[in-house]
Amino acid sequence: MEIRPFPFTEPDDLVLNPEYLELQRDEPVARVRLPYGGDGWLATRYVDVKTVLADPRFSRAAVMEPGADVPRTLPSMPAEANILSMDPPDHTRLRRLVAKAFTARRTEQLRERAQEIVDGLLDAMEERGAPADLVESLAMPLPITIICEMLGVPFEDRDEFRAWSEAAVAITAFTHEEILASGEALRAYIGELAERKRVDPADDMLSVLVAAHDNEDRLSTQELVSFGVALLVAGHETTANQLGNFAFQLLRDPDRLGELRADPMLVPAAVEELLRFTPLGGSAGFPRIATAEVELSGVTIKPGEAVFVDNLAANRDPSVFENPNELDFHREQNPHITFGHGAHHCIGAPLARMELQVAIGTLIKRFPLLRLDGEVAFKKGRLIRGPQALPVRW
Repeated sequence: MEIRPFPFTEPDDLVLNPEYLELQRDEPVARVRLPYGGDGWLATRYVDVKTVLADPRFSRAAVMEPGADVPRTLPSMPAEANILSMDPPDHTRLRRLVAKAFTARRTEQLRERAQEIVDGLLDAMEERGAPADLVESLAMPLPITIICEMLGVPFEDRDEFRAWSEAAVAITAFTHEEILASGEALRAYIGELAERKRVDPADDMLSVLVAAHDNEDRLSTQELVSFGVALLVAGHETTANQLGNFAFQLLRDPDRLGELRADPMLVPAAVEELLRFTPLGGSAGFPRIATAEVELSGVTIKPGEAVFVDNLAANRDPSVFENPNELDFHREQNPHITFGHGAHHCIGAPLARMELQVAIGTLIKRFPLLRLDGEVAFKKGRLIRGPQALPVRW
């Protein structure tokens, strides 16, 4: 069996590397070699990806066990576990602490606030005049504002924690030392903020976590800080980059953009299809470690072996999606797994959907002549793909 170097070459824009789809067709569970930690498996078919994401025989926590030398893209593993690297019941315990803040009902209550933020951002963009950078004018400040308000993080600190966050989700865009230092800075920042919440609690998620630590003994100090960091980083990095990606996809596809302008009621379905179709991950993600023998597409995964999955390849699986490589806003069924599957299904999925719907819908309505104004360069060497800037005029 051929062992392929992994991650594969990163495309220049929002193109899914064809090697994923070739493997999906010919070798759906392939042997891959990571820059550090040796070899693992890569699953690309929808059914196998869902199995790895949901089957308790695949562990995230095992990655963090002392002495574990798992296949990875970075020289070393994170020093501390967080909610992303936990298995139930620890993962379940932490997730329950903030679950109410991310329900579909609570998210709908935030829609009015999101609309207010988007309107203000687009008012300011229009007042400054064209050309404008849609990343700095809309895509980045919208999710930062919302997660800051939910978590209780001062918005005026955004430039500082945004810089740390960008390095923290890097693979090769920063040095390993810079990545580690940014992670430490984020933990120190959240730790200091938690101390302030202890003295002066508010109606926000960080205060809820502090209370759970101080009064209920439901999480440790390390868990409090790492959970706060995960919420802050994941709460804006993914949505901000995906909003820029979606705008780019639409602005270079006049037919799909025209469909939305003609029928704004299509926006929710369009967001789901863009979620399925648009690559977000820039490289190898988090592996799972098999704790028992498991068969995937005829390949036997042995205990202790690492498995990587590619959700975006799974979202192009022709056994699940008709004409999977076409962007189609009229799909009757769209069971994409962009937000994951199983216990680690993204807790912020309802919030991300709502923000994307409000932003895309308002942008189309407010600027019917919006168009790209120059070349668009995409970030490289990061876990999350997105445009560095998105120059537009109207």
